[in-house]
Formats: sequence, C-alpha cells, structure tokens
Amino acid sequence: MAEEAKKSKLSILTNGLIKENPVLVLVIGTCPTLATSTSVETGLGMGLAATAVLVCSNIVISALHKLIPDKVRIPCFITVIAAFVTIVQMILEAFVPSLYSALGLYLPLIVVNCIILGRAEMFASKNSIGDSALDGIGMGLGFTLTLCVMGTIREILGSGTWLAGDWFGLAPGFKGIQLQARFIPGMGIMTMVPGGFFVFACVMAAVHYFTRDKSKIRNDFGCHGCAMEDICSDEKKAKEQGADRKGNVA
Repeated sequence: MAEEAKKSKLSILTNGLIKENPVLVLVIGTCPTLATSTSVETGLGMGLAATAVLVCSNIVISALHKLIPDKVRIPCFITVIAAFVTIVQMILEAFVPSLYSALGLYLPLIVVNCIILGRAEMFASKNSIGDSALDGIGMGLGFTLTLCVMGTIREILGSGTWLAGDWFGLAPGFKGIQLQARFIPGMGIMTMVPGGFFVFACVMAAVHYFTRDKSKIRNDFGCHGCAMEDICSDEKKAKEQGADRKGNVA
C-alpha cells in the first residue's frame, strides 16, 4: 500500500511534465506561451511566476473547497487566484523590475490563465492539500519547461544568442552566448508571432511523435472506427451477393 501511495504521488507530480503537459498535450495556456517564450529568461520568469500562483492557489482551494458553495465556486476560485497573482506581481515589481517590465500585461493575465483555473476546477477542488500541491508543482514545471524549450529555440534562431539578459538582476550586462556571428544569422520572424506558432507546432509535433502509442496507431489503419465503415461493409456485401448470383446463374 505504501509503495502504491508513493507511485500515485509520483505520478501526480510527473504527469504535468510530458503525459499531461498543459501546453503541449492539453493545449491550454497558449497565449502566454507564445507571448513570453521569445527568450529563455522571460520564459523562465513567466513559468516560475505561474508555478508559484498555481501551487499556492491549489493549496488554498483544496483546503477551502468544502466551504465554497458549488454555485459560486468559479468566482471564488478566480478571487483566490487573483490574490496570489497580485502578491507575485508586487514582489516582481519591487525586487525584479526588469522581469516585471518584460512580462508586462501577461503577468496580471495569469488570473485568467486556463492552466491555473482548470487545475483548480478539475483537481484541487476534489483532492487533498498534499496532492493538490504536487499537482501544482508538476503542472508548473511542465509549463516552465515548455517555455524554456521554446524560448531556447526562438532566441537562438531569432536573435542569434542564448541565455542573454540580466537574469533577474543577478547578471547585469550579461550578453549570453553569442551565436550569430559564428553560426546562426538572426531571423527576426522567430521572435514574432508567426515564429512562435511555428516553434509551438514543431515542439508539439515532436512530443506527440515520441510519446504516441504505436500499437494503437497500427490498429487505426483498419476499418474499425472509420466513419465510412458501415457504407463500405454494405457495398462489400452487395458485391459478394452479386458475385454469388452470377455464379449460381452460370
């Protein structure tokens, strides 16, 4: 029983990384993903901010879910999330003003981020505080990992640099690893919206390719599950009956 409990806890923590990745598998939270994944620094900052809000709101909502009337649960969830977003926003503005400016409007919009509200509705309001905290950490890490991967690709191809930025004020004047002069000419479109959609599609396709169940894909090539299955079977029966009649006449 103890081993099963450990496995369940571990599965809750790791589900958000790949299997139920909020961006690449569940396809939610795409707006901040496309907007803040122009570099590794902004992607990491957005991911950590969202993770902090997700974990804290999951814990509070899980603790209070029995006290929240079912008819007003969504407004209550949004109120809790908004409180933590405000706290994170004030902390970033006070201690990391460069990141606060870089994230801009997308920082307060964490309030309506589908990842956070969705986990509050689907998981935190139905599970224990510990499990809800683990779910928040796992989903937050999956979101952060996706932003960092996309940020890496877009920064390298778009700016010809990698890991550039002052890194939350810890490395002022740091220019990152310069790749443009030696290897990669900067492509400005990669830091724009079309480049974001292109990288997003490529990363999503790669994840689905390496995690798909190939046995199910092979089975799907048959008639089972096809929308034309009934029509094809009727035509096949009609042909067989016609062939039998010709054979009997002959």
